[in-house]
Amino acid sequence: MRWNYTPVQAASVADLARSLNTTPVVAELLMRNGLGESGAAGLFLQPALATLGDPFLLTNLAAATERLLVALRHGQRIAVLGDYDVDGVCSTAILVGFLRRLGLNPHYVVPRRAEEGYGLTRSSIDRALEAGKPDLFIALDCGTNSKDEVAYLRQLGIDVIIVDHHRSKEPPVFDALLINPHVHPCDDDGAWRYLCTVGLVFKLAHGLLKRLRADNHPVALSIVLKEYLDLVAMGTIADLVPLAGENRIFARHGLRVLSDTRRPGLLALMQVAGLKREQGLVPSDISFRIGPRINASGRLADASLSVDLLLSEDWAFCDNVARQLDDLNKERQDIERLITERAERYVEENFSEAAGLVLFDEDWHPGVVGIVAGRISRKYHRPTIVLGNEGDLAKGSGRGINGFNLVEILAGCAGCLDSWGGHPMAVGVSLKKTRLDEFRAQFDEVIRQSREGAAVEPGVELSGWLDATQLTEQLMGELEQMQPFGMGNPEPIFGVHGVRLKNRPDVFKEQHFRFVAEDAGGRRISGVAWKMADRLPPVGPALELAVQLNWNHFGGRKMLQIELLDWRLAGAAGS
Repeated sequence: MRWNYTPVQAASVADLARSLNTTPVVAELLMRNGLGESGAAGLFLQPALATLGDPFLLTNLAAATERLLVALRHGQRIAVLGDYDVDGVCSTAILVGFLRRLGLNPHYVVPRRAEEGYGLTRSSIDRALEAGKPDLFIALDCGTNSKDEVAYLRQLGIDVIIVDHHRSKEPPVFDALLINPHVHPCDDDGAWRYLCTVGLVFKLAHGLLKRLRADNHPVALSIVLKEYLDLVAMGTIADLVPLAGENRIFARHGLRVLSDTRRPGLLALMQVAGLKREQGLVPSDISFRIGPRINASGRLADASLSVDLLLSEDWAFCDNVARQLDDLNKERQDIERLITERAERYVEENFSEAAGLVLFDEDWHPGVVGIVAGRISRKYHRPTIVLGNEGDLAKGSGRGINGFNLVEILAGCAGCLDSWGGHPMAVGVSLKKTRLDEFRAQFDEVIRQSREGAAVEPGVELSGWLDATQLTEQLMGELEQMQPFGMGNPEPIFGVHGVRLKNRPDVFKEQHFRFVAEDAGGRRISGVAWKMADRLPPVGPALELAVQLNWNHFGGRKMLQIELLDWRLAGAAGS
């Protein structure tokens, strides 16, 4: 694996560290994030809720607020349809719960993936209308490209609001109030341009609350909007949007709210996921513990189960549903494990030289291939589409890597696709099986022609170099200023020199190993390496390590632990 490190100007790092009263390590990370100016860097380090922008700056949000006020005044019927991923589920739970507190009782549905497909489809609309014709239909995390479906609702005399963050493949719907910053960009909207739907729903709730409070609405005056940030953080982190601007504010404060949440559903979900709130929560707890359990219902069953969980106040119900989701998640993991193994064989045997990967098998479940696409893209460091069988169609998901925009790549292949959509790092794709070879060739060619084509070669991007003596708990405290890490603010990977192993690493579960390194002063530093048991570092020689830093909680204590990503003998390459 190639180690890439681009030095930044030492004088600039020192100046920024001095102006912010922080350390050079943090200052260098800020500069790598494009935050070399002290004002912007200071806001990044202290993302305050008070700096959230006026919600009415978003196109159509004021009009959508007025339409909701009409519904409130007249007690109108509302139907809400939200997507079946974490963003859609949390968006639905926020809006439905918020409107319930204001006295409305919206009916909600979530598309049934296997029967109705993705998003705002005729079949999902018709099922929503079975409860009775609403006055207002609200689509969340879908609908930007649903012209025909919106026209159908309007023909029935139903008003439509769409809150979505997916890119528009064609001129967007006009006969609906569409809140989507990608479709309606405006000047100085950088802080909220990349909000996912759950963030946009929060802004809509904020706007509605402002209007109601201006009229001294008694319930509105009692609502603490901050209490919804637990769900906002979950959708924001799970949906792979950049954790910058208002997304960073939502994620930073939302993780704290999530740690103290009183929602029975979330408490039950965290319990089955083995999370300990008192240790604090980090984005990976959502990405790998909570999020997959919520997603499992939409992939293998009915995602409305997850919305029911988030809205319920019944402890017994929540405990039962959380256990169901945990069982579904285990089933999903088993299916994904088998698909991943076969997908890896396909790559090794058939597509080892491909710049981009398009993988398909008749036996694969379209509902679980997204996570497989993520694993394959990370392992082979290439944009990856993984497709499963759905009748005459091959249907699935794609995951990107840094340097490649999947939306732009798919736009270059649109001629052979039935449907596609998403955002730069995650997309959904559907096409006729007869066009698979054509799509595979186009996907590969577009990537090869892209200006970042060389980025396909795997490597590790170092955020900085440290001497092993700098690996301290004090450094961990300094790095916490940069939390939460995620898209747009990657968790730093440090090159470390001045380290040796005095004892052979301890292999466990045949794949991983633990080790104890020593710095130049003989201080011991504990570490772990995942899926690297076939490449143990030697005992004795001076080493250079590529690592991430985290806390290891054990026995009521927390200790610094390094996570090894790669190693090499000192002096093997320039650093």
